[in-house]
Amino acid sequence: MPTPAQKRRIVAIVGRPNVGKSAIFNRLARARIAIVHAESGVTRDRLMREIVWRGHAFDLVDTGGICNLDKAKLRDEIEAGVRRQADVALEDAAAAILVVDIEAGLLPLDEEVAGLLRARGCFTVVAVNKADHAGRDAKAGEFARLGFPVYPVSALHDRGFDALVAPVVRSLPDVFNVTVASPLRLAVVGRPNVGKSSYINRLLESERVIVSAVPGTTRDSIDVPFAIGEGAQARHYLLTDTAGIRRVRKIDTSVERFGVFRAEQSIARADVAALLLDAEQGPTAQDKRIAATIMEHDKGCVLVVNKWDLAHVSPREYSKEIYRALPFMAHCPIVFVSAKTGRDIRSSVDAVDHVASQVQADLPTGVLNRTVIDAFERVQPPMVGGKRLKIFYATQVGHKPIRVRIFVNDPCLAPQAYCDYLVRTMREKFGLEGAPVRLRFSARKRELLRPQASRSKSRRFSR
Repeated sequence: MPTPAQKRRIVAIVGRPNVGKSAIFNRLARARIAIVHAESGVTRDRLMREIVWRGHAFDLVDTGGICNLDKAKLRDEIEAGVRRQADVALEDAAAAILVVDIEAGLLPLDEEVAGLLRARGCFTVVAVNKADHAGRDAKAGEFARLGFPVYPVSALHDRGFDALVAPVVRSLPDVFNVTVASPLRLAVVGRPNVGKSSYINRLLESERVIVSAVPGTTRDSIDVPFAIGEGAQARHYLLTDTAGIRRVRKIDTSVERFGVFRAEQSIARADVAALLLDAEQGPTAQDKRIAATIMEHDKGCVLVVNKWDLAHVSPREYSKEIYRALPFMAHCPIVFVSAKTGRDIRSSVDAVDHVASQVQADLPTGVLNRTVIDAFERVQPPMVGGKRLKIFYATQVGHKPIRVRIFVNDPCLAPQAYCDYLVRTMREKFGLEGAPVRLRFSARKRELLRPQASRSKSRRFSR
């Protein structure tokens, strides 16, 4: 278990069932990115999401979905489930929000969860939910018996959250900002004349890059320092404008060939790529090739549809066409902009920053492990040669891309379709929009001692 000094900027929401934990999670994790995603409702039923509250960033973990409790089970099993949820969520958390119900009053299970938090030594505040108006605030006083600061809130009416979150943010540990010394690299890529340089000029609000209507004006890759956010937690970037990538048979000069080579190099060294598409032309075969290059290099990606001022369809209908043409990019968010008018340029900045946070996300070990095990118990893998895959443990082992190692009985029993299912489950629970995910299956050590373990015991899958 991490020591207090090792705790990360993670806040866990805990409490007994049906007190509004998920409602509070959704209220704090309100959408700040104007994007369209392939899956409807992707912001619901999350276990974890990065929050930026009044300029302070932290990860929020909801325990509501970690362990689905069967209402038909006995009370002791429900209490055990609540404790298990809290244990998993608090494994890496620096602070906790204990949610209670002002209408139900203080119950023994609330006191039991509070006792668990005290034993953990975790900084805790009590969110007394359903305090829909000031007249109910007085009833929150009885929860002071739990021994933590009490704040009446209402998830339904968005009431009381500034007061609740302020002490939580103050309690979180400072984290060294690695992007100051090693900025994240953002490559703006796309076909010629889709508006890459115009987009960057709008982004930077300055004429730092030459703009021209003549295709091929940008011959080289240009790195421009860029920061998103304020203060010590601002993420720092190197923004790269690249030459337009044309089909190889259409490259007619050595200078242009070198420009395309440098553009592909920019993708290879980038952390996140913003793939610009032309709203008038729609996704083309060359767009698909560029997107494939981004995926081959395991880069985070945002699909930026430029010239949206010229479009005559809804964003949702247009996004369906994009995902139909680029099905392997279904995990990537889409943002619709106009470099000419400035429409939603700020939204594209937020989308890029969100994807950048996803490619370097730290998935709490306890929550990740519980998510994978729950997925395994919910859907069993198929038999392979009369044997079935067994999953014992999962842990994150790297970033950019997200790399997860799963310890199993035999990696050769993991079919690709089942790996895809596990990755989809992780995306449902952790988001990871635009971020590639790699799974590596390894045999547990004691499994290697068995006679049938003579085959290779590590397989890697990327999605």
